[in-house]
Amino acid sequence: PSAALALLSGSAAAVVVWKWLGNRQIQKKMEEARRTRDEGVKKMAKVVQQFREQVPSVQTDAILSLPLLELTRRLREGSLSPKTVLYTYLEKALEVTRQTNCLRHFIPECEEQLQEIQRQEEKGLLYGIPVSIKDHIGHKGHLSTCGLVQCLGTVVQEDSVLVKVLKRQGAIPFAMTNVPQSLFSYDCGNPTFGQTLHPFNPQKSPGGSSGGEGALIAGGGSILGIGSDIGGSIRLPSSFCGLCGLKPTAERLSVWRARLPNMDVCSRPAPVPCAVGPMARDVDSLALCMKALLCQEMFRLDPAVPPIPFDEEVYSSSAPLRVGYYDTDGYFPLPPCMRRAVQETREALQAAGHQLVPFSPPRIHYVMTELFLKTFFADGGRAWLDVFTGGIVDPSLKSQVNGCKIPRLGKKLLALILKPLQFLLLLLKLKNVATISTCRSVKEMWNHHHEIQAYRTEFIARWRELQLDVVLCPVLGPAFTTGYPGKLLTAISSTMLYNVLNFPAGVVPVSTVTEADEEELKLYRGCCGDPWDRTLKQAVAGAAGLPVAVQCVALPWRDELCLRFMKEVETLSREK
Repeated sequence: PSAALALLSGSAAAVVVWKWLGNRQIQKKMEEARRTRDEGVKKMAKVVQQFREQVPSVQTDAILSLPLLELTRRLREGSLSPKTVLYTYLEKALEVTRQTNCLRHFIPECEEQLQEIQRQEEKGLLYGIPVSIKDHIGHKGHLSTCGLVQCLGTVVQEDSVLVKVLKRQGAIPFAMTNVPQSLFSYDCGNPTFGQTLHPFNPQKSPGGSSGGEGALIAGGGSILGIGSDIGGSIRLPSSFCGLCGLKPTAERLSVWRARLPNMDVCSRPAPVPCAVGPMARDVDSLALCMKALLCQEMFRLDPAVPPIPFDEEVYSSSAPLRVGYYDTDGYFPLPPCMRRAVQETREALQAAGHQLVPFSPPRIHYVMTELFLKTFFADGGRAWLDVFTGGIVDPSLKSQVNGCKIPRLGKKLLALILKPLQFLLLLLKLKNVATISTCRSVKEMWNHHHEIQAYRTEFIARWRELQLDVVLCPVLGPAFTTGYPGKLLTAISSTMLYNVLNFPAGVVPVSTVTEADEEELKLYRGCCGDPWDRTLKQAVAGAAGLPVAVQCVALPWRDELCLRFMKEVETLSREK
């Protein structure tokens, strides 16, 4: 017995030591990544300081205040130099990231690209424009981490198609922005690079997963950014930070070499596809970016992208639109200010001569649980869990990760126990990753794909029955207090719907939270005053003065019409 006890004790001690060594190795990797990031920031600050000493007369505020269209005009005519513009934005980005921790890394090769564009025979549409890109969009010589420890040692060997086309059009990628761990969150923090803060209120989150982009652009440190969206990851940061953001039809822009955790998003189709798209201060900037990207170079480099150039005629049209609208999807009631934004925008559109038609999206609860979440957790979340191997799980994801770790038998027992409470679960929105049904066979997976296609057909039929051009609807907001997005995964129904449908959808800021909105929020009960509704109330409280946005939607491949509608909403809100 004493020998067995000694052996057991020795084994236990060995396990403890092994775990300690493993954790120490993880910490070393994370520390090295942070050190590399911090050294890059210091080097860039030194380069900017040298430029300021050489050219002390730069009108920084004047350059930073220029809209993208005006900035491109001045760069092309030569009244501003690309070098001056680049260093002006580098200096501002340094300031913004000190306040918000929005940057994952500067791209020192931006100075080489600055020299390269001056050798180009033809000036591209984005000539001399500094552009920021989200962490997982591949840039040669840099990490593509997705906030994960296991991705810290792999350097990207080739620019993504998107980066190649941006460079061909004269843009200068200069920074990569922070993301939440695994990208599966609409907060913006990870154990390696830390939490990104809202540029207007440090208590609030900038949204996610393109939250680093949102904070950098809203803070003035970038004039144009590229994000990605698979559940609202462009639109939610745009809503939280007061930006314009477009999630195009997923196949409209190349995602080749844009990495997602544990999968190659470009080599295989997905029932709910990832889309990449632009984020900026105004709609014209989004349109210019789309026009620049939808070029022969994009179609040549990625033959999977349909060769459909930007349709300027549709974007520039002034014909009256037939607009469907709703201010709630009936699944997760949004705060009063977001519904007010839709109602005020509807009235402005009607006064401007557009025809407004009530519209109700069908079966959102079914879409959320059976289509959207089941797509990502079809295997019970095992593939997602794999991305955390050899790493530390961010606190905001622990409840979802722990839910996925429950064995399949445990999930079946849990579902059996909760079945009598199904109606209550519907009301309380308790469906989470622990109880989502999975696809247990290839046949079930094919059936699941068919269900998504059938729902798209149903939705389009209702749209066409009403003869709609576009739809006006709410988007989640205003900005959540940091930490709350992880508690309210199901609150993203407003954006998630259009990922399942693969419709182009964009966000436009139209107002700000008023004191009257804050007072009305005190009376908010949501669906039935349950814990989830109370949590949402806590998440958005204290947002006076922060941006309020609406969402604009069009049918697949009508991205230019979506942008045209966004432009109309932007114009009317600015006039108001």
